[in-house]
Amino acid sequence: MKITDLEPKLLWECFDEITKVPRPTHHLEKMKQFLVDWANRHNIEVATDEVGNVVMKKAATPGHENAPTIILQGHQDMVAEKRNDKEHDFLNDPITTIVDGEWVKADGTTLGADNGMGCASAMAVLLDDKLVHGPIECLYTVDEEQGLIGANGLQPGFVTGDILLNLDSEEHGQLVIGCAGGKVTVCTLPYNKVAAPQGQRYYRVHLNHLKGGHSGMEIGLGRGNANQQLARFIWESCDRFGGVIVAEIDGGNLANAIPREAWAVVGVDCDAAEAFEAYGKEFSDMIHAEFLLAEGKDFTFTVEPVETPKEIIEPETACKLISAVFACPNGVQGMSNAVEGLIETSCNLASVKMKPDNTIRIEIHQRSSVDSRRDEIADRVKALFRMIGCEVAFDDAYVGWAPNPESKVLCVAEKSFEDLFGRKPRIEALHAGLECGLFLEKMPNLDMISFGPTLKDIHSPSEKANIKSVEEYWRFLCEIITRLA
Repeated sequence: MKITDLEPKLLWECFDEITKVPRPTHHLEKMKQFLVDWANRHNIEVATDEVGNVVMKKAATPGHENAPTIILQGHQDMVAEKRNDKEHDFLNDPITTIVDGEWVKADGTTLGADNGMGCASAMAVLLDDKLVHGPIECLYTVDEEQGLIGANGLQPGFVTGDILLNLDSEEHGQLVIGCAGGKVTVCTLPYNKVAAPQGQRYYRVHLNHLKGGHSGMEIGLGRGNANQQLARFIWESCDRFGGVIVAEIDGGNLANAIPREAWAVVGVDCDAAEAFEAYGKEFSDMIHAEFLLAEGKDFTFTVEPVETPKEIIEPETACKLISAVFACPNGVQGMSNAVEGLIETSCNLASVKMKPDNTIRIEIHQRSSVDSRRDEIADRVKALFRMIGCEVAFDDAYVGWAPNPESKVLCVAEKSFEDLFGRKPRIEALHAGLECGLFLEKMPNLDMISFGPTLKDIHSPSEKANIKSVEEYWRFLCEIITRLA
């Protein structure tokens, strides 16, 4: 079965078209052109702005011209993550989709349902000639996943509606009315290379196949952080064996994804090699026991001999780096006192990368529903990495979205959901970041909610969309639009 065989057919056909367009964050030229060409092909009014946002407009169903204008909003970009054994060029290759029982997933890559499903449903609304609706504006923003560039660059008048439906949430039955803000801390550590000493035995230490996931949505699930667990092993090995040499280190990729993999090339005295290998097995058993419930049994931790490298990281710098990465705040840092069960503040030790200019770049993503707490945890990270000689800067800061429990569109959505499905939706704030806070800064009169179908393991190659939830989500979206008309 293909995804174009699924119902609602119109929505899945639009999503299928999107999966064929390369659209990783910061590389959206093809996606922008696709949207413009698609609108022109269907005789839909379309415009673009300076940052690459696209808006399409549809006039109201005759007789409903005085209904409020609704903005349907999604973001063009997707997180580009793949399995290590998968050959895929995100700049040129389409996503291969698979229907697997109750789910749609991709073949070894992220699916891009975040937020391709939101974009596709807005396109389907534009094509649906049976839907009764008021004036519609479909806004497709750029680079939401890193920097929220489209939302930041949105200019007054590009969209005019007073109601915005953000189609970028990942759990059907949940109406989102608030979200966290965040920022990325970027630490740059200069280092010198020195000749690899003799009398050492070298190993490639590799932690792989963790689940990873969205650093907001999944940060509270207790999943392992590959960067921190690798640093933990190296740090504890230093303590046990009187020092460990680090020749190379690499872990994680994107600021908003929990790192699934990290590896390093390290050396220990030949006299300690046998004990080091034994400790590698002990450490593997230990973390498999610690993370069994959160990660399952499929992740791997290996210590394998390699040839002696030509150069290593200067030992003093390597020691400082491993200590700081091990000590870095990571995971949930505080729970909300205002909303029961909501994570207030978190930190994701996202990536550790050696760069060609003899620097090591460490990125840490902080989130909080309280801006001052977001800034506090970012400053704690800054203080830690400054102590080891890093240059520290902040990037991609974005504001949170404060809940408005008296929202009129929330009332319409809540009643629509209950009438359609015979149960009440959950009304919640998210720890993940959405563009809504930025929209509200620019358009203070906006009345907003966010919702979507059920997606699992987004920002990872395990990402999948629940087929039944997509069908119900589509009915729900259409019902809201019709009631607002």
